Amino acid sequence: MHRLLTIFLTLLLLASFGCSKSGDQQSDSSVAPSFFRSKQSTLSAGITLTVRLGQAVGSRISNSGDNFRASVAEPVEMDGKVLIPAGSAAVGHVIEAAPEGRFKGGARLRLTLDSVTVNGTNYDLQTSSVTRNLKGKGKRTAVMIGGGAGAGALGAGAGTAGAAYTGNKNIVLPAESALSFRLVQPVTVKM
Repeated sequence: MHRLLTIFLTLLLLASFGCSKSGDQQSDSSVAPSFFRSKQSTLSAGITLTVRLGQAVGSRISNSGDNFRASVAEPVEMDGKVLIPAGSAAVGHVIEAAPEGRFKGGARLRLTLDSVTVNGTNYDLQTSSVTRNLKGKGKRTAVMIGGGAGAGALGAGAGTAGAAYTGNKNIVLPAESALSFRLVQPVTVKM
């Protein structure tokens, strides 16, 4: 009987120890998430992010699909808190890069911002595009090239060269140019 009582008390002690351990673990787990929980804020659609280009992009020097690097020029704040600090790295891409055409059409450059890195975390973005257009010369260029080509083989070369000197222009945004992109979809940022 004494042996049975010892076994019973041991089991009771183990059971009470196991229950209290489980309760401690539960209270620890309920405290841990609030202690370690990262705060998050959501940037709503319509907020503007201004960046400075890290390299030149242009209608002739860039290709559609090329990536470009930039840095956030102005901090993005919400409710008095900085969510995206100035200097944060950003990456975008060239949607369209079309140099000025020979006979018609102007130069066109269209860019969008794809992501920003805040405190080591990369956030995907959906932004509006920034578009720059440069009107082409159209008829004047066509006449210059056509006129030169009508003079024969030698004249054709001179006519094409003449088009280069009529002031053909392409769009170039130098490094450090400031561009503003508007968020199209909200983004949740950990603070």
